[in-house]
Amino acid sequence: MRLIRNKWVLMSAVGFCGAGAILGAEPLHIYSHRHYEVDQKVNALFTEKTGIAVKVVNAEADQLIERLKSEGADSPADVLVTVDAGRMQRAVEDGLLQPVKSGVLEKATPVALRDAQGHWYPFTLRARGIVVAKGRVKEGEVKDYADLAKPEWRGRVLARSSTGGYNQSLLASIIAAEGEKAAEQWAKGVARNLARPPQGGDRDQIKAVAAGLADAAITNSYYLGMLLNSPDAGERKAGAAVRLVFPNQSGRGTHCNVSAAGITKHAKNAEAGRKYLEFLVSPEVQNIYAEGSFEHPVSMDLSLGGQVGKWGAFKVDEAGFLRLGELSATATRLFDRAGWK
Repeated sequence: MRLIRNKWVLMSAVGFCGAGAILGAEPLHIYSHRHYEVDQKVNALFTEKTGIAVKVVNAEADQLIERLKSEGADSPADVLVTVDAGRMQRAVEDGLLQPVKSGVLEKATPVALRDAQGHWYPFTLRARGIVVAKGRVKEGEVKDYADLAKPEWRGRVLARSSTGGYNQSLLASIIAAEGEKAAEQWAKGVARNLARPPQGGDRDQIKAVAAGLADAAITNSYYLGMLLNSPDAGERKAGAAVRLVFPNQSGRGTHCNVSAAGITKHAKNAEAGRKYLEFLVSPEVQNIYAEGSFEHPVSMDLSLGGQVGKWGAFKVDEAGFLRLGELSATATRLFDRAGWK
């Protein structure tokens, strides 16, 4: 799976003249924070099945939101896709999305993981787990996020920067569950236990644990899936050297963020947008994501996707999910006070 790193990437219409394409049909315009080849496969399949061409603009979620605001009613975008529930909520608060009523979407997505008024719906889950070194960390030695802040883990933990959305979302979930004081203490504890200053992405943390630099790392599970299924033998070896833990299974559950989509307020092709959102949660497409990007199906149907199925079922933290965006600024402030760079 290749990541497309261009700041702004305008994808050409997918399959407009392919099988099933309807001559003269209005294309569907998508503003998307997702940059994976698997998404191109999904979009091509959508065109094949519906005859609706797909045009995609790729950028960071914050950039896309600002672009929608500046374009206003003149925006060509029909659908907004992000990989963070908090940013979808921000788009709702900014009046950039319209509510969608769909029995298909409501049946396929958990109530606690979608906007209450239907402004956006999730289509994949992104679990924020912990990987531990096989042979150096016993089964059950790490069960919860809180374990990583304990004194016995001094110099044994790795994590990426606090400036990224993944860790901000995780800390926001801890604030929602335990309050600011407990969340700040946790952040301080983990910061003290880091084996090195934060650097690189989640895959870099996994590789460093495999190389012996530390014994545990915070990471999204799908990054481990990428390593285990990499064409590079060294990456596969690194993935095989660690074990994935879904934290907090005896408590509130593992923190998850989502890939989610909503129809823009000024969509010119809203009906095609609804079809697209429903298409994303269909079993066929859920399987494509599970197999292609190693994200969990939003339905948690683990019969979809070999690697995802091997990891098994786990409890998802749903309680404070819709507050992640609201608490993001507080999480950033607590990270700064904790000294987590």
